[in-house]
Amino acid sequence: MCRLAPAAGFEVLREVSQRTNIKLHTVADAVLDWALKQKPLPVDVDRDLQAALRRHSHAVDDPDQPG
Repeated sequence: MCRLAPAAGFEVLREVSQRTNIKLHTVADAVLDWALKQKPLPVDVDRDLQAALRRHSHAVDDPDQPG
């Protein structure tokens, strides 16, 4: 489980959208379906989401650090 500030969460979704060439609202819908309905994420979304979360992990590790 990963906690992000709303702005960092939006940035993660935006990065995944850009890297996968999938509209942001479609990425967000896929993440919600995964979280709420246990539907699997598309492989490319899952891969890029994990990478984006790793890049933004400093926001989780140190909430006082600007993200």
